[in-house]
Amino acid sequence: MKVETNIKEQLFALQDTRYRDFHRSLVPGMPEGYIIGVRMPALRRLAKEIDTGLLLAALPHRYYEENQLHAIILSGMKDYSRCLAEVERFLPYVDNWATCDGLRPRCFAKHTGDLLPHIKDWLHAEHEYTVRFGIGLLEAFFLDDAFEEGHLQWVAAIRREEYYIRMMQAWYFATALAKQWDAALPVIPSLPEWVRRKAIQKACDSFRVSDEHKAIIRTLK
Repeated sequence: MKVETNIKEQLFALQDTRYRDFHRSLVPGMPEGYIIGVRMPALRRLAKEIDTGLLLAALPHRYYEENQLHAIILSGMKDYSRCLAEVERFLPYVDNWATCDGLRPRCFAKHTGDLLPHIKDWLHAEHEYTVRFGIGLLEAFFLDDAFEEGHLQWVAAIRREEYYIRMMQAWYFATALAKQWDAALPVIPSLPEWVRRKAIQKACDSFRVSDEHKAIIRTLK
C-alpha cells in the first residue's frame, strides 16, 4: 500500500547508521536489517505526522522502528477501551525489551481497577514480553496509591527462565523496596536466587533507598 510504503520511506529518510550500529548492541538477537536506526525524538515527531490508523492495522511490522512507532501511538491514546483492545492485539508481536518497556499507555493510570484482571492474565501468558509488560505495568502504576500487597506475591510467584522476565521482576522489587519498604522487604527472601540478588543489587544502586535500608537488604543476598 502506498501510504504504508511512505511510512517506511520516512523512516529510512531519518536513518542514522552510526546510531543503528550502536542500538543493535542494546537490543541483541534481532535479525539483520530489522533495525533501521532512527533516534527516539525523531520517532516521536514522526508519530504525530503519520496515518496512525494505517500503522496500527499493519501487523506484523517488518521493522523495529515501526513497532516503536506503534508503542508510542498506543502510549498516547486517550480512549481506555480502545487502547486496551489495541494493546491486546499488539502484544503478541512485541519481540524485544525496548518496545515492551516503551509501551506504557498513560490512560491506564486512570483505570487501574479495570486493568488489574488483564495484568493478572498477562503475568500468566506464554509470550515472554507479555509477561514482562504485565510486570512493568505493576511497577509503573501500582506501587503508589493503587498498591496492594498481593501484587508483590503475583510477581514473586513467577518462575520463568527468560532473562527479560527475570530482569523485570528484579526491577519491580527494587522499585518496591524504594516505595513500599515495609511490604516488600519480607517478600525478598522468597524470590528465585537470581532475581533476589539482582533486585538487591539494583536497590543498593538506587538513590531512592536509604543507606539504612541498603544495609538491611545486603544481609539477604
